[in-house]
Amino acid sequence: MGQNDRAMAEPETVVVVVEDDPNIADLVDLYLRQAGYRVYQAADGEAALRTVRDRRPSLVVLDIGLPGGMDGLEVCRRVRADSDLPVILLTARDSELDRVLGLELGADDYVTKPFSPRELVARVKAVLRRTEAPTRAAKVLAVGDTEIDLGRREVRHAGTVVALAAREFDLIAYLAEHRGLALSRRQLLDGVWGHDWVGDERTVDVHVRQLRRKLGDDLPLATVWGVGYRLG
Repeated sequence: MGQNDRAMAEPETVVVVVEDDPNIADLVDLYLRQAGYRVYQAADGEAALRTVRDRRPSLVVLDIGLPGGMDGLEVCRRVRADSDLPVILLTARDSELDRVLGLELGADDYVTKPFSPRELVARVKAVLRRTEAPTRAAKVLAVGDTEIDLGRREVRHAGTVVALAAREFDLIAYLAEHRGLALSRRQLLDGVWGHDWVGDERTVDVHVRQLRRKLGDDLPLATVWGVGYRLG
């Protein structure tokens, strides 16, 4: 890997790679280490949860098709139950249902197999940039009974903190910052996921559905038919 490819991570940035195929796991490990990350591997669901607990990573790369009684979706669900740890899923190309389920469980991104290791590293960097970015100036945006605290990266509905995945927070914050505007799915992908993100525009629909479920029917997040979505 050339010097221009080495947008180096902080030395203590830890990534856990959960993949039962040792060839794929070692390849991902190699590229992430070359990019400057400290990498730990796990080959099944139980080992994944132990490694996340013990190593306290900044991000998890998680294969959905794990052996044993706990697949990657269940690992994602358990991780999401008590943390907002960023998760990137590795999925089979034809497993659209798994990708949708993973996003609904709070995964931040997904990469389909076979994939380019460089693309995966770029996705890791992009997710970490969003979740570890310097805090925006303390600012709270109110939309009905929902408050979006940009500084604390916290959403409160009717005074109660609502647990959102990192990407869900970024989406509601972006919509709130552009309150009243009808934004297309492409605009939302560019603004929240980044211009270099490659994926299905239906990803936006999945995250909107999650926001509606978590924040209630009174959230003024409207579908603008033929365009996209509008908040407020």
